[in-house]
Amino acid sequence: MKPFAYVNPTNEKEAVAALAPEFEKALPLGGGQDLLARMKDYVTQPDRIVNVKNALEATVTPQNGGLRIGAAMKMADLAEHADVKRLYPALAAAAIEVGTPQIRNQGTVGGNLNQRPRCWYFRNEEFVCFKKGGNTCFSITGENQFHAIFGGGPSFIVHPSSLAVPSVAYGATFRLLGPKGERMVPAAEYFTLPTINVRVENVLAPDELLTHVILPAPGNLKSGHYEVRYKTSHDWPIAFATVLLAMKGSTVGSARVVMGAVAPIPWRSQAAEKALAGKAITEETAAAAAEAALQGARPLSENAYKIQVAKTAVKRAILRAAGIQTA
Repeated sequence: MKPFAYVNPTNEKEAVAALAPEFEKALPLGGGQDLLARMKDYVTQPDRIVNVKNALEATVTPQNGGLRIGAAMKMADLAEHADVKRLYPALAAAAIEVGTPQIRNQGTVGGNLNQRPRCWYFRNEEFVCFKKGGNTCFSITGENQFHAIFGGGPSFIVHPSSLAVPSVAYGATFRLLGPKGERMVPAAEYFTLPTINVRVENVLAPDELLTHVILPAPGNLKSGHYEVRYKTSHDWPIAFATVLLAMKGSTVGSARVVMGAVAPIPWRSQAAEKALAGKAITEETAAAAAEAALQGARPLSENAYKIQVAKTAVKRAILRAAGIQTA
């Protein structure tokens, strides 16, 4: 990798100042699981690295019946935190599925939410795709078995974050801090489609930091999270889903269904939510909601199989939320 300056701020304001526009290509460093890999592959070549691990909080604190999670918190600590497991079990379930124990003990919450796409064309320095300032998406006519079946175009990446999906489902808010102060952005509005700006995946400005994930009081929700991957060891999910159910007696009052690894953003299915409303949860109603969730999918040449995989993920997440045993 090319030489770079290294800055080690001790608080939020110092970290934001170190990312100021006059420092060309300055990037924040959390656990380094994503950024360092891109630097070694010459995909990203910053002039300045700003280590934010000592500048951002790595704690979980109560807030208005919910929780405030620092962006520097390790994934392993998030997965095992008692309040997270009790109040937001789908978030804890997503965290424990990430990578290996070594990765979870190094990677951070902010890093997981802001990591760049895992598309092999983006990760290969030889391919100058849309994400790197080019004028094409090589996956359209290339190897696209893991690419988007919803929301694709002009880029067909899938969003790589495991925490993004339950964050959207739970209605989280992200606190962003920049030189003009803080702003609060709902998780559902943080991640952006390629049609908005094909070069980036979210609304974070180059001189801003995501400092906290703020989760509202969960209320009386039932939750389920289910991931499908080729192997149960370290692997990226082919498709996964978080489902939240607000029950009225034995039927669903309202639902939230969000899918991951199927689109460039966490993909919420209002059709599946409508299919569940007013119904008792059974194998049949879960399967019908899963069918509704995948209506409108537009696969590429090699990823149509993801439709069935995503249906399975949605169905089993629904059944888990209802407490019905799944494989």
